[in-house]
Amino acid sequence: MDDIFHLHQGDAPLLVSLPHDGTHVPDDIAARMTDSARRVPDTDWHVSRLYDFARGLGASIIRPRCSRYVVDLNRPPDDTSLYPGQNTTGLCPVTQFSGEPVYLPGGEPDAAEIARRVETYWRPYHDNLDAELQRIRGQHGRVVLWEGHSIRGTLPYLFEGALPDLNLGTAAGRSCSPALQQRLAEVLAAHPQYTHVVNGRFKGGYITRHYAAPETGVQAVQLELAQRTYMDEDSFAYDPVRAEALQQVLRALLQAVLA
Repeated sequence: MDDIFHLHQGDAPLLVSLPHDGTHVPDDIAARMTDSARRVPDTDWHVSRLYDFARGLGASIIRPRCSRYVVDLNRPPDDTSLYPGQNTTGLCPVTQFSGEPVYLPGGEPDAAEIARRVETYWRPYHDNLDAELQRIRGQHGRVVLWEGHSIRGTLPYLFEGALPDLNLGTAAGRSCSPALQQRLAEVLAAHPQYTHVVNGRFKGGYITRHYAAPETGVQAVQLELAQRTYMDEDSFAYDPVRAEALQQVLRALLQAVLA
């Protein structure tokens, strides 16, 4: 299934999901997109590279091949808004984070095409994510689902002002235990070179909210990174120096999850 997603299976009670890491857009879709959208600017750039160290911690990692512009894996299949009353983008986005259109006039997908994309790209990712969670929980009796995300730090269309560097989301405390949230907040506070917030603008998307079941041993956490912490937001270029410093914090967070 590498043409849809890639799954690395580890042996620790941790699954790292990177649902917006993909950049591929099939030719028939790309042909209907605007020039700016073909650059897939709203990608969670380089997050698989950032989290590659997690393999050494024994984590499983799942990531898609295709861009969120094909289908957004962190949205519910019925496209219900995750943030009612706020600007956001949908299951098959037609608007970029800048507010610009994704498609040329008349190129937007209709309901039938959206349904096909869900079955072709969304469903396999989620079926395998769920199966991996169950495999890990069966092995360890518990599992933490870590949702790794990143976004441009200033996006007036989506939020006011500048986003904090590190944005931890636990669905307002519902997707993990109070103890785990506290441990993670303490790690963030121990690295004052980065600003942070817990359950601010990004509280956790569909994956965090849907799969979390702390009472049965499945906890979920989302971390939204401001991209300025590890890359150039204009060129999308990875910055190894900034990234290496950030990875020390990410490692401490995942170690806290595994403690």
